[in-house]
Amino acid sequence: MSTERRRVHPITPIVKVSTYLPALFLAVLITGGQALFSRPFGALGVLGLTIVVAVVALGYEYLSYQRLQFWFDDDGDLRVQSGVVFQQERRLQLSRLQTVDVNRPLVARVFGFAALRIEVAGAGDSRADLQYLTNADASALRSEILARSAGLDHTAGEAPEAPLLVVPAKDLFVSLMLRAVTVFLLLLTVLIVVGNVWASGWTGIFTVLLGGVPLLIVVTEFAQLYNFTVAQSPDGIRLRHGLIQTQARTIPPGRVCAVEFVEPLFWRRKGWVRLYVTVAGLSKSDDDSGTESVLLPVAPREVAEDLFRRVMPGAQPENVEMIRPIGSVKRRSPIQWRYLAAGADERIAVLQHGRITRRRQIVDHARVQSVRLSQGPWERALGLASVNLDIPPGRIRPQWQHFGLEQAHGLLAMQTERMRAARAADKSTRWMQN
Repeated sequence: MSTERRRVHPITPIVKVSTYLPALFLAVLITGGQALFSRPFGALGVLGLTIVVAVVALGYEYLSYQRLQFWFDDDGDLRVQSGVVFQQERRLQLSRLQTVDVNRPLVARVFGFAALRIEVAGAGDSRADLQYLTNADASALRSEILARSAGLDHTAGEAPEAPLLVVPAKDLFVSLMLRAVTVFLLLLTVLIVVGNVWASGWTGIFTVLLGGVPLLIVVTEFAQLYNFTVAQSPDGIRLRHGLIQTQARTIPPGRVCAVEFVEPLFWRRKGWVRLYVTVAGLSKSDDDSGTESVLLPVAPREVAEDLFRRVMPGAQPENVEMIRPIGSVKRRSPIQWRYLAAGADERIAVLQHGRITRRRQIVDHARVQSVRLSQGPWERALGLASVNLDIPPGRIRPQWQHFGLEQAHGLLAMQTERMRAARAADKSTRWMQN
């Protein structure tokens, strides 16, 4: 039976306008501030114009609040109706649920509210944002959605969880400072400053401000990943992190497409690795700097491998027999050729590449959408080819790079067959009834 229609909290319009009020004030100041300040009572004019724009924005957000409704239909799927000028109604098929995130921006946290983001697998707009709910209502709705997606009784309340690990703030900061991109930017800044001082004298010292660029990158990512906590519950792996804006998301079992182990050069002495994950619908961007795809920001290898076994149970990449490209790969990849390798078993495909930053990708055969062979001009001249495993959009883009043409055709045929067998055996829908 379908449930009654629900709304987000009535205070939502005020919370929304409050979140972008500082940016709104800055925009008014930039566009008309100079002219207004040149007149008597100019500061009051800027303030008054900001208030007028804020009132208009509040009126629009109120109409948006009135139009936003959500409910569960007779099939147990989530329906969301929204739109001010153009109304739309979307159906989110919960059997294809990928993640449920609870986001708490700074202003929303002050009011005691949270936003719920629901992702399902599918083409086009497969995401729904419910802004804003009280913290208790957001947690309850998240639990209900997860239970319905698993085919369980959604009235049982929130599933318990067992904490697995918390990333120490010190390790996180040190790891961000030791990344190759941070070290490179700092060295580049030093060279620019020294070159400027040598050419122009100390008048060029203003370039020292460039040193803030890598530090700003580090501070931004540190704030995003601060207090990174991993917990396990019957409804999946739960991730929480954030300093200014906190984020909580749940990755249901059986939804992980691929996991990537990343080992930067300056992390190896400490034995640290980072884990990325691709889940259908989780990330709509291929931006490597984003944190949506981070499964574990930094941890010792044994800790990362334990978490990997939890998100992809049954996979054993250490037992996969690996093959390496033919000798002509040395001319195509003179730096990383020693670290190129490929392998697969009945469950997973394993891809390995990178010398300065070593990467190992583990891909679930059942989540591969297509497989294709590509051959660039240089590869064609050397008798090489690459095999691409197409999975849902995300940070991880699996590719067996620069293998011999005969090897590549063999990998292509093997992956096609194993992908077909894995899809036939896949029973991840209604995963807690299996």
